[in-house]
Amino acid sequence: MSGIELSSTAFNDHSFIARRYAYEGENVSPPLTWSGVPDDAAELVLLCEDPDAPSGTFVHWIVVGIDSRSGGMDAGQSPPGGTELVNGYGEQGWGGPHPPPGDEAHRYFFRLYALSEACVLPDAPSAEQVHEAVEKRQLASGTLVGLYQR
Repeated sequence: MSGIELSSTAFNDHSFIARRYAYEGENVSPPLTWSGVPDDAAELVLLCEDPDAPSGTFVHWIVVGIDSRSGGMDAGQSPPGGTELVNGYGEQGWGGPHPPPGDEAHRYFFRLYALSEACVLPDAPSAEQVHEAVEKRQLASGTLVGLYQR
């Protein structure tokens, strides 16, 4: 399986995410760019999850139906053609990092999947439901990890 190169001008892989993008900050989605999407991809799916959350993996962002020919988006934007689903806060769209005060830095995994066919998910899927839905359709993927601590 080929890999998608996923990056952000707001933070490097395994470095800290600025407060602007956090839930208690401006709660603005970070800018993302990607390359290496297979030509035969039907759509892209973006998932941002925090596996370090006390209650189990917390979903911060799910976007389905992203245009496979797109190459990214600016801060505060939804990916081109994408539909934002409900996050773990019960809100549609991006919900920034908000770990409990005093916790070690949490890891925020931004995962972009190129799929062979459209993915159908419930309105507020769990991270596990997203992983299951993309597993058999996945042509390529890319991951970018950001850190945040309060």
